[in-house]
Order: sequence, then C-alpha cells, then structure tokens
Amino acid sequence: MPADVAEYAELKEMFNAARFRAMAKLLADEYPQFDQKKFLALALDGLAELTLIQRMRRMTEAMRATLPADYPAAITILDKVGPRIGHGFVSITLCDFVSVYGHDHFELSMAALGRYTQLGSAEFAIREFIKRDHPKTLAVMTKWSRHENEHLRRLASEGTRPRLPWSFRLAALQADPLIAWPILDALKTDESLYVRKSVANHLNDISHQHPEWLFKRLATWDASHPHTAWIIKRALRTLIKRGDPRALAMIGATAGAKVAVEQFKLTPARVKIGGEINFSFELTSKAKVAQRLVIDYVVHYMKKAGETSPKVFKLKEITLATGESLPLSKRHRLQELSTRKHHPGTHRLEVMVNGVVQVAGEFILSR
Repeated sequence: MPADVAEYAELKEMFNAARFRAMAKLLADEYPQFDQKKFLALALDGLAELTLIQRMRRMTEAMRATLPADYPAAITILDKVGPRIGHGFVSITLCDFVSVYGHDHFELSMAALGRYTQLGSAEFAIREFIKRDHPKTLAVMTKWSRHENEHLRRLASEGTRPRLPWSFRLAALQADPLIAWPILDALKTDESLYVRKSVANHLNDISHQHPEWLFKRLATWDASHPHTAWIIKRALRTLIKRGDPRALAMIGATAGAKVAVEQFKLTPARVKIGGEINFSFELTSKAKVAQRLVIDYVVHYMKKAGETSPKVFKLKEITLATGESLPLSKRHRLQELSTRKHHPGTHRLEVMVNGVVQVAGEFILSR
C-alpha cells in the first residue's frame, strides 16, 4: 500500500471515471445483458469525494447491482473479465467482490481467490473468511503454502499476518501465533523473494507480542540455509532496532560492542518540512577483536500534541577490525507521507550501535 501522498493520489486515480467506464465495457463484452448505464450511474455518483478504498468498494457494489444475482454466475463472468483488466491493483476489486458476497459459497470463493490473487493480491479479501472461520480457511491456506505458484504461497503467509497494514487485526492469530505456524514453517526456504518477504513480515508482526515464542521457534530452523537466514534477519528487524541482545546475537552482532563515535555533525540546525537534514560521523572499533556492528539512527518526531515519537531507520551493518575506523554519512528527507505527518518543533536524532545510543543532536523543523 502507498507510503507517500503522491503515491496514494496516483493509486486513487486508478479508480477514476475512465477506469469505471473501461470496466463497464469489459463486463458488457462478457455479459450481453449488462446494464452499463446503471453501473456507471451507481459508480460515478460522488466519485470525486471518495477515498481510494471507498472507490474500490464502489466498483464492487456497482458490479453486484448489475451482474447476475446468482453468485456462481457472477464469478463465471468475473473469471473472464479478470485477465483483461491489465492492472494488478485494480484487479483487487475482484477479490473484494468475493470477500463481500462469497461467504455462502466457501469452496467456490476459495478457488476464485486462488485465481484472482495471481492478478491482484487477495491478502485483504481472505481475511474476511479467516475472521469468520479461521480453522476452515487456514486448512485451505496451508495447502496453498505448498502450491507451485508463488502468488498462492505468498497469499498463505500475507493473508494470515496478525498485523497486516491497511487491514483489521486478526485477534485469534494475534493471541496464538501457533495457528499459522505450519504455513510459515513450510515457507522457510522458499525460493521466491516475494514469498520470503511476506514470511519475514509475518514473523515481525509476531515479534511485537510474542518475542519469546518467536525466538524459540526460530531456533528450530536451520539458519545455514541462505533463504532461511535472510528471513530470520528481516523477521527480527524490530527487535534488532530495539537493541534486543537475543535478536542481535541471532544475526551475529557483537554483544556489548565497544566503539567510539567522533566528529558527529548534524546540519542544518533549522529545516522546513519537505527539506532534508544531513549527518555524519566517524565510527572506531575499540575492541581487541573484530566486531559485527549494526548501525541505526533514530529520529524523534514531534507529534501534534507536543510529545515526540521515535522512528528507527537502518544505516549500515559492518564488521570492524580492532582499531579500525569508518566514516559514515546520511541524508534524511522530511517529506510528508500518508503514514507520517510532520509537525514544527525541536526534533532529536540519535545514532545507535547494536541498539545502544552513542551520540545525539537536535534540529528545528518549521513550515
């Protein structure tokens, strides 16, 4: 889903009036009785004021009102239309149609989502079925985790994420991560990066509430496999950013790192929203042996109410020999995002090495 305002606006326009007219034509081509006039009247009413998600749902509702009332017949038509849409994000509407209207036809709907996720991800749609009957739905998704198609394998992991962005939380899976563990375990060496990213994100979701459980489970995996090692490292990223010693040890970072951070500079002292700051420093190892170091930085963003909220960013992972020094620098942009609004005030920036703050500075953000 979109991170910045420009990307959100671009995706929103994927559901503009022209898109609805194009969809009407596709539906009419496959269903001669299709009432294009009715579809467009329903779809375009007040379209400009609707959000991205509301526009997507509007298309779903307009299709329901103009396709056959018989759900299997409607799916037959959507099966023909789907490959002709030609846009993955717009194709999510087919999944949305299933999630809203397909609960009385479980097997048919599962098969449809298996097809439609290959056009546009069904990760949001499948959650409506998990919420209603997670044992029955996860039985299907466990089979998908062993499917030859990477889109179905990825759906098995992504759709069961406890904290999937832009979706509701799955209370049962939040409370007991063991429910989806067979899916994750089946995918631990998956050859597809698309799938591995999803598995790691799912595990990272678990780390927020069940870190002890997660460490015990990951310890049973063979980290010598490169795909598994990649998943573990990405899965532990939140705990690594917090400086959790178990997470750092699991990726080979040195416990109690001995370093010196010198010549720290943070400029400019004042910057406007939409601008950028730059910081630099020299990192020197003070240990008698080589050290594996994870360097992050933290920006404490000013919130609307006047308090600050920290956000950790990755900088570099390195191994330094005893006495070795390394100059590091970073440019950090302060543009508006759909997920982060900036507010004027004093902001703090900290440099962390293996989870421990080493040096800090401040800058003032203004409009």
